[in-house]
Amino acid sequence: MLRRLSKEFKELGKYIVQQSRSRLSKKENNSSGTLYDSIKYEFSEPSTNVYNLALIMEKYGEFLDQGVHGTKSSYVTARNSPFRYKESSSLMGVEYYSGKNKKFGGIFGQWAKSKNIRLRVKKGEKGGGQYKAGNYKSIGFVLARSIKEKGIDPTFFFTKSLDLGVEKYTPLLQTALARDVEELIRINLDIK
Repeated sequence: MLRRLSKEFKELGKYIVQQSRSRLSKKENNSSGTLYDSIKYEFSEPSTNVYNLALIMEKYGEFLDQGVHGTKSSYVTARNSPFRYKESSSLMGVEYYSGKNKKFGGIFGQWAKSKNIRLRVKKGEKGGGQYKAGNYKSIGFVLARSIKEKGIDPTFFFTKSLDLGVEKYTPLLQTALARDVEELIRINLDIK
């Protein structure tokens, strides 16, 4: 039907995905790769003259992109974020969000293990200065509490990519639509 327009919509989807993934990696927010791998686009050809370009990612990508207000303070850049932690929200809910990795105390404990972050025994105590064994649950709890209180600083990895994509592809979409309509008129009028 409108093949040039469809092609440009697909190119727009690819561009936004590529830019979002690139920004995510550059900001070093790609620890496990789960969010990176989840960023996709789906384009459906129109059935009723409506084009649908869906951009998909893990739910927590929205929090990372827009930021989250903390219970005690917030980042200035997160002032327009629709997301906020509540005083009454369960800290364990924050820590066990993914439902995975409970052996190491949830997602933050798993992250601490992957980065080899460990707590030490206080100096003056038995084994002072040495690393404590199996304390990833404690680290996970401390990290979760800190994030809940301070919030999450927005990265805008997706928002910036979307804005740039729309800015770059709007003229290309307009040109593609004009050429496709011109072609349809020629076909319907049987002009060669």
